[in-house]
Amino acid sequence: MKNRLYYGDNLEILRNREYFPDECVDLIYLDPPFNSNRDHNVLFKSESGVDSEAQITAFEDTWHWGETAEDTYRDLITFAPEKVSTAIEALLNLIDRNQMMAYLVMMTARLVELHRVLKPTGSVYLHCDPTASHYLKIVLDAIFGPLNFRNEIIWQRSAFQRTGKSSPPHQS
Repeated sequence: MKNRLYYGDNLEILRNREYFPDECVDLIYLDPPFNSNRDHNVLFKSESGVDSEAQITAFEDTWHWGETAEDTYRDLITFAPEKVSTAIEALLNLIDRNQMMAYLVMMTARLVELHRVLKPTGSVYLHCDPTASHYLKIVLDAIFGPLNFRNEIIWQRSAFQRTGKSSPPHQS
């Protein structure tokens, strides 16, 4: 299977070893939900190009500590590699059962599977926001090892980008 795109939640498909045997992926780019506490819709337009009233929720970027998060946490503590279970347990002790922890548990379960399918020569790029990046770095170090970290790419935002100007005015 080459050049295949899977849409939606990747955990079930990642756990299926018929689709993804160990060490079969060269490159992983993750652009997961950012825990923005918003619903994101698939927008439809009428034939005239006007937004339609009918919309479909593509995904809910709202995380809550509940039964699913608790079950996933228990699975990680029980079945994940020791460093991962230690890290996720320490994070729970640090930040408690809340939205951020639910997000981290969701991400950790997927990152463990992604590590399994990544070739030893492969690369992972994780796009995340600054409210979770420091926690996710701990999780990534627990899963992939701190020596495998290469670099952090940071977006530079400015008022000039929001106004559409290409560069700031010259100052003397």
